[in-house]
Amino acid sequence: MAVSKYDVASSRGSAKLTTAAEDFSVVPAFEVRAAAEQRVPFVFSSPHSGRHYPERFLAMSRLGAHDVRRSEDCYVDELFGGAVMLGAPLLAANFPRAYLDANREPWELDPRMFVEPVPPYCNIRSARVAGGLGTVPKLVGEGFDIYAGRLPLAEAVMRIETVYKPFHETLKRLLARTQAAFGFAVLIDCHSMPAGVRVSETGLRPDFIVGDRFGTSASGALTATAIDLLSAMGYSVAHNKPYAGGFITEHYGRPARKAHAVQVEINRGLYMNERTLEKTAGFDALVADMTQFCADLMALSDHHFLAPPLAAE
Repeated sequence: MAVSKYDVASSRGSAKLTTAAEDFSVVPAFEVRAAAEQRVPFVFSSPHSGRHYPERFLAMSRLGAHDVRRSEDCYVDELFGGAVMLGAPLLAANFPRAYLDANREPWELDPRMFVEPVPPYCNIRSARVAGGLGTVPKLVGEGFDIYAGRLPLAEAVMRIETVYKPFHETLKRLLARTQAAFGFAVLIDCHSMPAGVRVSETGLRPDFIVGDRFGTSASGALTATAIDLLSAMGYSVAHNKPYAGGFITEHYGRPARKAHAVQVEINRGLYMNERTLEKTAGFDALVADMTQFCADLMALSDHHFLAPPLAAE
């Protein structure tokens, strides 16, 4: 299996970039896990499962090494690892979500976080910024502040220029290559959610949530097939509520152009202890189910997902 890595130290730019080189000098910021040959029109991404917490970042944080992991989508890259052996590339973040959130716009920044004013092109009024979860997050899960004080704006710029942008350049390249080879591309954006998440209308605690930005990021057939496959395995599955997909799903899903994107959220209670962050006895069985889910979805793709959606969608 070939693994291609983006070396932050090789990024072009000013001297400010050397801090990112230090942060990811041993472990790369992210990596593409892929078989020697891509055999299917699928690409998987895991932007929130990174678990390399640089010493420099931990020194900035007011949180301990355990508490700062509260926003992490623990082990999601492992849960979907079987997709690689089935012939699909998996783009996996090693940088943690608390350091940088790749499932945001590139410049969703909270001006209250920084010593200097943020540039005028920043999106400072999004709901995600208001919730402390911008591109450079202010909070981790349960509302814990990451930093004791304000950061230099240069810190955010460095992370965006040397980690965020190369991550998205890599994802864009993977999808373009896939579409050129197969005529269409399907992106599965992989996430996890707290065990206590409920669907407000029903009170259901779903095992999975499949999000397609309310039908705009993927064909209805793709979404319905994903839901049906998971349901047939005995899992409870919600659609778009409370998570319809973030920036990645919205930005890369263009079904009219034969580029489909679906977000899959997995309930952490299925496979881990949320207090200790340790894997539980259900982990290996869930890995097997996710591999089977990927295989079945890939097998059905040629028949269902090529047609662009009707205008009414």
